Amino acid sequence: MDFSWSEQQKELFDTIERFAASKLNDNLVENDRNAVFNLEGWRACGQMGIQGLAVPVEYGGLGQDPLTVVGALERLGYACRDNGLLFSINAHMWTACAPLVAFGTPEQKRRYLPGLCSGELIGGNAMSEPGTGSDAFSMRTTAQKKGDRYVLNGSKTFVTNGPIADVLVVFAVTDPGKRSAGISAFLVEKSFPGFRVSRPLEKMGLRTSPMAELYFDDCEVPEENRLGAEGAGANLFTHSMTWERGCILSPALGSMRRLLETCIRYAKQRKQFGQPIGKFQLVGTKIVDMKLRLESARYIAYHGAWLRSQGRSAILESALAKLHISECWVKTCEDAMQIHGGYGYMVDGEIERELRDAMGSRIYSGTNEIQRSLAASLLGL
Repeated sequence: MDFSWSEQQKELFDTIERFAASKLNDNLVENDRNAVFNLEGWRACGQMGIQGLAVPVEYGGLGQDPLTVVGALERLGYACRDNGLLFSINAHMWTACAPLVAFGTPEQKRRYLPGLCSGELIGGNAMSEPGTGSDAFSMRTTAQKKGDRYVLNGSKTFVTNGPIADVLVVFAVTDPGKRSAGISAFLVEKSFPGFRVSRPLEKMGLRTSPMAELYFDDCEVPEENRLGAEGAGANLFTHSMTWERGCILSPALGSMRRLLETCIRYAKQRKQFGQPIGKFQLVGTKIVDMKLRLESARYIAYHGAWLRSQGRSAILESALAKLHISECWVKTCEDAMQIHGGYGYMVDGEIERELRDAMGSRIYSGTNEIQRSLAASLLGL
Protein backbone atom coordinates (compact mmCIF):
# COMPACT_ATOMS: atom_id res chain seq x y z
CA MET A 1 0.00 0.00 0.00
CA ASP A 2 1.34 3.38 -1.01
CA PHE A 3 -0.32 6.31 0.72
CA SER A 4 2.02 8.96 -0.64
CA TRP A 5 0.34 11.70 -2.68
CA SER A 6 1.17 12.67 -6.24
CA GLU A 7 1.79 16.29 -7.17
CA GLN A 8 -1.65 16.42 -8.79
CA GLN A 9 -3.30 15.16 -5.60
CA LYS A 10 -1.35 17.64 -3.47
CA GLU A 11 -2.45 20.47 -5.73
CA LEU A 12 -6.09 19.38 -5.40
CA PHE A 13 -5.83 19.18 -1.61
CA ASP A 14 -4.09 22.55 -1.31
CA THR A 15 -6.75 24.16 -3.50
CA ILE A 16 -9.52 22.71 -1.34
CA GLU A 17 -7.83 23.89 1.86
CA ARG A 18 -7.39 27.46 0.61
CA PHE A 19 -10.98 27.55 -0.61
CA ALA A 20 -12.46 26.18 2.62
CA ALA A 21 -10.40 28.42 4.89
CA SER A 22 -11.50 31.54 3.03
CA LYS A 23 -15.13 30.71 2.19
CA LEU A 24 -16.69 28.33 4.73
CA ASN A 25 -16.03 29.65 8.24
CA ASP A 26 -18.07 32.84 8.52
CA ASN A 27 -20.51 33.33 11.44
CA LEU A 28 -20.02 29.81 12.79
CA VAL A 29 -20.99 30.58 16.39
CA GLU A 30 -24.20 32.34 15.36
CA ASN A 31 -25.05 29.79 12.70
CA ASP A 32 -24.63 26.98 15.22
CA ARG A 33 -26.71 28.80 17.84
CA ASN A 34 -29.54 29.44 15.37
CA ALA A 35 -29.20 26.19 13.38
CA VAL A 36 -28.54 28.04 10.11
CA PHE A 37 -27.49 26.00 7.07
CA ASN A 38 -24.79 27.64 4.95
CA LEU A 39 -26.49 27.43 1.54
CA GLU A 40 -24.01 29.84 0.00
CA GLY A 41 -21.15 27.65 1.22
CA TRP A 42 -22.90 24.56 -0.16
CA ARG A 43 -23.15 26.12 -3.61
CA ALA A 44 -19.53 27.27 -3.45
CA CYS A 45 -18.49 23.70 -2.61
CA GLY A 46 -20.46 22.52 -5.63
CA GLN A 47 -18.62 24.94 -7.86
CA MET A 48 -15.36 23.59 -6.44
CA GLY A 49 -16.45 20.05 -7.30
CA ILE A 50 -16.61 18.79 -3.71
CA GLN A 51 -20.01 17.10 -3.98
CA GLY A 52 -18.93 15.42 -7.20
CA LEU A 53 -15.53 14.15 -6.08
CA ALA A 54 -16.52 10.50 -6.48
CA VAL A 55 -18.89 10.92 -9.45
CA PRO A 56 -17.68 10.04 -12.98
CA VAL A 57 -16.67 12.98 -15.15
CA GLU A 58 -19.33 12.16 -17.75
CA TYR A 59 -22.03 13.00 -15.20
CA GLY A 60 -20.49 16.24 -13.95
CA GLY A 61 -18.15 14.92 -11.27
CA LEU A 62 -14.39 14.91 -10.81
CA GLY A 63 -14.07 11.12 -11.13
CA GLN A 64 -11.56 10.75 -8.30
CA ASP A 65 -10.58 7.36 -6.86
CA PRO A 66 -11.68 6.52 -3.27
CA LEU A 67 -8.28 7.20 -1.68
CA THR A 68 -8.07 10.64 -3.28
CA VAL A 69 -11.63 11.38 -2.16
CA VAL A 70 -10.80 10.51 1.46
CA GLY A 71 -7.67 12.67 1.32
CA ALA A 72 -9.61 15.58 -0.15
CA LEU A 73 -12.34 15.34 2.49
CA GLU A 74 -9.71 15.17 5.25
CA ARG A 75 -8.21 18.42 4.02
CA LEU A 76 -11.68 19.95 3.74
CA GLY A 77 -12.33 19.00 7.38
CA TYR A 78 -9.05 20.56 8.44
CA ALA A 79 -9.81 23.94 6.88
CA CYS A 80 -13.60 24.08 7.39
CA ARG A 81 -14.81 24.22 10.99
CA ASP A 82 -18.49 23.96 10.02
CA ASN A 83 -18.95 20.27 10.78
CA GLY A 84 -22.67 20.52 10.04
CA LEU A 85 -22.06 21.65 6.48
CA LEU A 86 -19.51 18.88 6.02
CA PHE A 87 -21.97 16.33 7.41
CA SER A 88 -24.66 17.46 4.97
CA ILE A 89 -22.20 17.21 2.09
CA ASN A 90 -21.15 13.69 3.07
CA ALA A 91 -24.74 12.51 3.53
CA HIS A 92 -25.47 13.89 0.06
CA MET A 93 -22.41 12.20 -1.47
CA TRP A 94 -22.79 8.75 0.03
CA THR A 95 -26.56 8.27 0.31
CA ALA A 96 -27.73 10.08 -2.84
CA CYS A 97 -24.85 10.32 -5.33
CA ALA A 98 -23.19 6.96 -4.61
CA PRO A 99 -26.31 4.80 -5.11
CA LEU A 100 -27.18 6.72 -8.25
CA VAL A 101 -23.73 6.06 -9.68
CA ALA A 102 -23.92 2.35 -8.80
CA PHE A 103 -27.58 1.54 -9.46
CA GLY A 104 -29.05 4.37 -11.51
CA THR A 105 -30.18 3.99 -15.10
CA PRO A 106 -28.39 6.15 -17.69
CA GLU A 107 -31.44 8.38 -17.79
CA GLN A 108 -31.54 8.77 -13.99
CA LYS A 109 -27.84 9.60 -13.90
CA ARG A 110 -28.20 12.24 -16.62
CA ARG A 111 -31.22 13.74 -14.91
CA TYR A 112 -29.90 14.04 -11.37
CA LEU A 113 -26.13 13.68 -11.08
CA PRO A 114 -25.01 16.90 -12.83
CA GLY A 115 -27.16 19.01 -10.48
CA LEU A 116 -26.14 16.98 -7.43
CA CYS A 117 -22.47 17.52 -8.34
CA SER A 118 -22.76 21.25 -9.06
CA GLY A 119 -24.56 22.08 -5.82
CA GLU A 120 -27.71 23.08 -7.68
CA LEU A 121 -29.53 20.10 -6.18
CA ILE A 122 -29.39 18.82 -2.61
CA GLY A 123 -29.80 15.10 -1.99
CA GLY A 124 -30.41 12.85 0.97
CA ASN A 125 -31.58 9.49 2.18
CA ALA A 126 -34.79 8.44 3.95
CA MET A 127 -34.40 5.07 5.67
CA SER A 128 -34.92 5.42 9.44
CA GLU A 129 -38.44 5.35 10.83
CA PRO A 130 -39.92 6.07 14.26
CA GLY A 131 -39.52 2.91 16.31
CA THR A 132 -37.17 1.00 13.99
CA GLY A 133 -33.86 2.32 15.35
CA SER A 134 -31.00 0.04 14.39
CA ASP A 135 -33.46 -2.53 12.97
CA ALA A 136 -33.72 -0.48 9.79
CA PHE A 137 -35.21 -3.20 7.59
CA SER A 138 -38.30 -3.53 9.82
CA MET A 139 -39.74 -0.42 8.17
CA ARG A 140 -43.45 0.15 7.69
CA THR A 141 -43.43 2.62 4.81
CA THR A 142 -45.00 0.91 1.83
CA ALA A 143 -44.84 1.38 -1.93
CA GLN A 144 -47.75 -0.12 -3.85
CA LYS A 145 -47.52 -0.49 -7.63
CA LYS A 146 -50.45 1.11 -9.44
CA GLY A 147 -50.12 1.23 -13.19
CA ASP A 148 -47.02 3.17 -14.21
CA ARG A 149 -46.27 4.49 -10.72
CA TYR A 150 -45.78 3.56 -7.09
CA VAL A 151 -47.84 5.02 -4.28
CA LEU A 152 -45.86 5.54 -1.07
CA ASN A 153 -47.40 5.74 2.39
CA GLY A 154 -45.55 6.10 5.68
CA SER A 155 -43.05 8.29 7.47
CA LYS A 156 -39.31 8.67 7.95
CA THR A 157 -37.29 10.35 10.67
CA PHE A 158 -33.74 11.59 11.31
CA VAL A 159 -33.48 12.56 7.64
CA THR A 160 -30.33 14.62 7.11
CA ASN A 161 -30.95 17.41 4.58
CA GLY A 162 -34.67 16.60 4.83
CA PRO A 163 -35.89 20.22 5.05
CA ILE A 164 -33.77 21.37 2.09
CA ALA A 165 -33.43 18.31 -0.15
CA ASP A 166 -34.53 18.44 -3.77
CA VAL A 167 -34.35 14.67 -4.26
CA LEU A 168 -34.21 11.84 -1.73
CA VAL A 169 -33.48 8.14 -1.97
CA VAL A 170 -36.48 6.71 -0.10
CA PHE A 171 -36.73 3.08 0.98
CA ALA A 172 -40.13 1.39 1.19
CA VAL A 173 -41.66 -2.09 1.36
CA THR A 174 -42.92 -3.39 -1.99
CA ASP A 175 -43.45 -7.01 -0.88
CA PRO A 176 -44.08 -7.47 2.87
CA GLY A 177 -43.78 -11.26 2.61
CA LYS A 178 -40.13 -11.14 1.59
CA ARG A 179 -38.78 -9.19 4.58
CA SER A 180 -35.53 -7.39 3.56
CA ALA A 181 -35.81 -8.83 0.03
CA GLY A 182 -39.10 -6.99 -0.34
CA ILE A 183 -37.65 -3.49 0.09
CA SER A 184 -37.15 -1.15 -2.86
CA ALA A 185 -35.60 2.30 -3.31
CA PHE A 186 -37.11 5.32 -5.01
CA LEU A 187 -35.93 8.74 -6.14
CA VAL A 188 -38.49 11.11 -4.65
CA GLU A 189 -38.50 14.77 -5.61
CA LYS A 190 -39.78 17.39 -3.22
CA SER A 191 -42.46 18.43 -5.72
CA PHE A 192 -44.10 14.99 -5.91
CA PRO A 193 -47.76 15.05 -4.74
CA GLY A 194 -48.19 13.51 -1.31
CA PHE A 195 -44.65 14.25 -0.12
CA ARG A 196 -44.48 16.45 2.96
CA VAL A 197 -41.66 17.71 5.16
CA SER A 198 -42.69 17.89 8.80
CA ARG A 199 -41.04 19.75 11.63
CA PRO A 200 -37.26 20.27 11.63
CA LEU A 201 -35.46 18.30 14.33
CA GLU A 202 -33.25 20.20 16.78
CA LYS A 203 -30.00 18.43 17.61
CA MET A 204 -27.29 18.63 20.27
CA GLY A 205 -24.57 19.01 17.64
CA LEU A 206 -24.19 19.33 13.88
CA ARG A 207 -26.81 22.02 14.23
CA THR A 208 -25.97 23.65 10.91
CA SER A 209 -26.99 20.43 9.12
CA PRO A 210 -30.80 20.42 8.75
CA MET A 211 -32.74 17.31 9.78
CA ALA A 212 -36.46 16.57 9.61
CA GLU A 213 -39.26 14.06 9.66
CA LEU A 214 -40.86 13.22 6.30
CA TYR A 215 -44.36 12.01 5.49
CA PHE A 216 -45.71 10.20 2.45
CA ASP A 217 -49.48 10.35 2.03
CA ASP A 218 -50.38 8.56 -1.21
CA CYS A 219 -47.17 10.01 -2.63
CA GLU A 220 -47.04 9.18 -6.34
CA VAL A 221 -43.62 8.20 -7.70
CA PRO A 222 -43.22 7.40 -11.41
CA GLU A 223 -42.01 3.87 -12.12
CA GLU A 224 -38.93 5.26 -13.85
CA ASN A 225 -37.92 6.75 -10.48
CA ARG A 226 -37.45 3.36 -8.86
CA LEU A 227 -33.73 3.10 -8.17
CA GLY A 228 -32.44 -0.37 -8.95
CA ALA A 229 -34.59 -3.46 -9.34
CA GLU A 230 -37.72 -4.00 -7.29
CA GLY A 231 -36.69 -5.77 -4.08
CA ALA A 232 -33.05 -4.65 -4.37
CA GLY A 233 -33.36 -1.92 -1.74
CA ALA A 234 -31.49 -3.82 0.98
CA ASN A 235 -28.49 -4.42 -1.27
CA LEU A 236 -28.56 -0.80 -2.38
CA PHE A 237 -28.67 0.37 1.23
CA THR A 238 -25.79 -1.91 2.23
CA HIS A 239 -23.73 -0.56 -0.67
CA SER A 240 -24.41 3.03 0.36
CA MET A 241 -23.66 2.33 4.01
CA THR A 242 -20.34 0.69 3.15
CA TRP A 243 -19.28 3.84 1.33
CA GLU A 244 -20.72 6.13 4.00
CA ARG A 245 -19.12 4.34 6.95
CA GLY A 246 -15.75 4.29 5.23
CA CYS A 247 -15.78 7.93 4.11
CA ILE A 248 -18.18 10.07 6.15
CA LEU A 249 -15.66 10.63 8.94
CA SER A 250 -12.82 11.65 6.61
CA PRO A 251 -13.38 15.31 7.58
CA ALA A 252 -13.02 14.26 11.23
CA LEU A 253 -9.39 13.40 10.48
CA GLY A 254 -8.90 17.04 9.54
CA SER A 255 -10.73 18.18 12.64
CA MET A 256 -8.49 16.02 14.85
CA ARG A 257 -5.39 17.40 13.18
CA ARG A 258 -6.61 20.96 13.70
CA LEU A 259 -7.39 20.29 17.36
CA LEU A 260 -3.97 18.69 17.86
CA GLU A 261 -2.20 21.72 16.40
CA THR A 262 -4.38 24.09 18.46
CA CYS A 263 -3.55 22.21 21.67
CA ILE A 264 0.18 22.16 20.93
CA ARG A 265 0.20 25.93 20.42
CA TYR A 266 -1.85 26.49 23.57
CA ALA A 267 0.32 24.15 25.67
CA LYS A 268 3.41 26.12 24.63
CA GLN A 269 1.89 29.54 25.30
CA ARG A 270 -0.26 28.97 28.38
CA LYS A 271 1.75 29.20 31.60
CA GLN A 272 0.85 27.93 35.03
CA PHE A 273 3.11 27.69 38.08
CA GLY A 274 5.85 29.51 36.16
CA GLN A 275 6.12 27.23 33.10
CA PRO A 276 4.22 26.30 29.91
CA ILE A 277 1.53 23.73 30.68
CA GLY A 278 2.98 21.45 27.99
CA LYS A 279 5.82 20.74 30.40
CA PHE A 280 3.40 19.00 32.75
CA GLN A 281 3.39 15.28 32.07
CA LEU A 282 -0.38 14.90 32.16
CA VAL A 283 -0.85 17.59 29.50
CA GLY A 284 1.95 16.26 27.33
CA THR A 285 0.52 12.75 27.56
CA LYS A 286 -2.89 13.93 26.38
CA ILE A 287 -1.31 15.60 23.36
CA VAL A 288 0.69 12.47 22.51
CA ASP A 289 -2.52 10.42 22.74
CA MET A 290 -4.21 12.90 20.37
CA LYS A 291 -1.39 12.37 17.88
CA LEU A 292 -1.61 8.58 18.23
CA ARG A 293 -5.36 8.60 17.66
CA LEU A 294 -4.97 10.79 14.58
CA GLU A 295 -2.40 8.50 12.99
CA SER A 296 -4.32 5.29 13.71
CA ALA A 297 -7.60 6.80 12.52
CA ARG A 298 -5.97 8.10 9.36
CA TYR A 299 -4.44 4.72 8.59
CA ILE A 300 -7.69 2.81 8.98
CA ALA A 301 -9.51 5.32 6.74
CA TYR A 302 -6.81 5.22 4.08
CA HIS A 303 -6.60 1.43 4.17
CA GLY A 304 -10.32 1.02 3.53
CA ALA A 305 -10.21 3.59 0.73
CA TRP A 306 -7.19 1.84 -0.81
CA LEU A 307 -9.08 -1.47 -0.84
CA ARG A 308 -11.99 0.15 -2.66
CA SER A 309 -9.55 1.73 -5.11
CA GLN A 310 -8.36 -1.83 -5.84
CA GLY A 311 -11.93 -2.93 -6.47
CA ARG A 312 -12.00 -5.07 -3.33
CA SER A 313 -14.71 -5.44 -0.71
CA ALA A 314 -14.33 -3.21 2.34
CA ILE A 315 -17.42 -3.96 4.41
CA LEU A 316 -15.41 -4.96 7.48
CA GLU A 317 -12.89 -2.16 7.02
CA SER A 318 -15.68 0.42 6.66
CA ALA A 319 -17.34 -0.73 9.87
CA LEU A 320 -14.00 -0.61 11.72
CA ALA A 321 -13.23 2.83 10.28
CA LYS A 322 -16.55 4.27 11.38
CA LEU A 323 -16.16 2.73 14.83
CA HIS A 324 -12.55 3.71 15.44
CA ILE A 325 -12.57 7.21 13.95
CA SER A 326 -15.71 8.23 15.81
CA GLU A 327 -14.30 7.09 19.15
CA CYS A 328 -11.01 8.83 18.42
CA TRP A 329 -12.74 12.05 17.41
CA VAL A 330 -14.85 12.23 20.57
CA LYS A 331 -11.89 11.49 22.85
CA THR A 332 -9.69 14.03 21.07
CA CYS A 333 -12.35 16.70 21.54
CA GLU A 334 -12.63 15.81 25.23
CA ASP A 335 -8.86 16.06 25.67
CA ALA A 336 -8.76 19.38 23.81
CA MET A 337 -11.41 20.78 26.15
CA GLN A 338 -9.55 19.51 29.22
CA ILE A 339 -6.26 21.01 28.05
CA HIS A 340 -7.92 24.39 27.48
CA GLY A 341 -9.73 24.22 30.83
CA GLY A 342 -12.44 26.84 31.29
CA TYR A 343 -11.60 28.45 27.95
CA GLY A 344 -12.37 25.19 26.19
CA TYR A 345 -15.81 25.14 27.79
CA MET A 346 -16.69 28.58 26.45
CA VAL A 347 -18.74 28.90 23.25
CA ASP A 348 -16.42 31.46 21.68
CA GLY A 349 -13.51 29.04 21.97
CA GLU A 350 -15.34 26.68 19.58
CA ILE A 351 -13.95 23.53 21.20
CA GLU A 352 -17.24 22.76 22.95
CA ARG A 353 -18.95 22.84 19.55
CA GLU A 354 -16.41 20.38 18.16
CA LEU A 355 -17.27 18.00 21.01
CA ARG A 356 -21.01 18.35 20.47
CA ASP A 357 -20.55 17.72 16.75
CA ALA A 358 -18.32 14.70 17.33
CA MET A 359 -20.72 12.99 19.75
CA GLY A 360 -23.21 12.20 16.99
CA SER A 361 -20.60 10.20 15.07
CA ARG A 362 -21.06 7.35 17.54
CA ILE A 363 -24.71 7.09 16.47
CA TYR A 364 -25.21 7.98 12.81
CA SER A 365 -24.44 5.56 9.95
CA GLY A 366 -25.20 2.77 12.40
CA THR A 367 -24.36 3.00 16.09
CA ASN A 368 -20.95 1.89 17.25
CA GLU A 369 -22.62 -1.06 18.95
CA ILE A 370 -23.98 -2.11 15.56
CA GLN A 371 -20.52 -1.71 14.02
CA ARG A 372 -19.07 -4.04 16.64
CA SER A 373 -21.80 -6.61 15.97
CA LEU A 374 -21.27 -6.34 12.21
CA ALA A 375 -17.51 -6.69 12.57
CA ALA A 376 -17.93 -9.71 14.84
CA SER A 377 -20.18 -11.45 12.31
CA LEU A 378 -17.72 -10.72 9.50
CA LEU A 379 -15.00 -12.30 11.63
CA GLY A 380 -17.06 -15.45 11.80
CA LEU A 381 -18.42 -15.01 15.32
